[in-house]
Amino acid sequence: MASSNSSIPQVEGLAPPPQSATEMFWAFSNLALRGFGGVLPWAQRVIVEEKRWMNRDDFLEVLAFAQLLPGPNVCNLALMIGDRFLGWRGALASFVGMFVFPAMIVASMALFYDKFAHFPLVRGALQGMACAAAALIMSTGIKLGLSYRGRWLWLLPALGGFVAIGIVRRPMLETLLWLLPLSIGAAWWYAGKTAKK
Repeated sequence: MASSNSSIPQVEGLAPPPQSATEMFWAFSNLALRGFGGVLPWAQRVIVEEKRWMNRDDFLEVLAFAQLLPGPNVCNLALMIGDRFLGWRGALASFVGMFVFPAMIVASMALFYDKFAHFPLVRGALQGMACAAAALIMSTGIKLGLSYRGRWLWLLPALGGFVAIGIVRRPMLETLLWLLPLSIGAAWWYAGKTAKK
């Protein structure tokens, strides 16, 4: 685990790493407040494109580990990115930043929903937000996949997961258990093929 950002060299094309836990807290608070219905689609944009703290490959590597660990993906992601730059202080600041303001908003909205949920306009607005959140998640997946030019194989596990879970209605754990070896095998085959070139 990283204890200080002084051990993280600045990579060409990237911005300097975060200098304090306060900077991490506000960055992840900002990220959390953007992500109504799902923070993950915004995480790549903020960390890679806006802050330029990580390149896309490093972000995908951390995201892959975050998704494998138990618990909410975005919480794991915040903890891992915070720890990477500032050790336990960064992990704590990132994690707390993800929850302070959203928790206040959710508590306020719970009170609002309790009083106004029976109105059709409120129900329609929530359904519209759910659709927008789903579209954001899909667009992030496509954007990250397309960044790997020539690597069309990423479509196969994505399509397999969509068909298995969304259409055939198989359990997610079962789908992951058969998709995982297929994905690793496809990545291994592609790596071997490109290494020969």
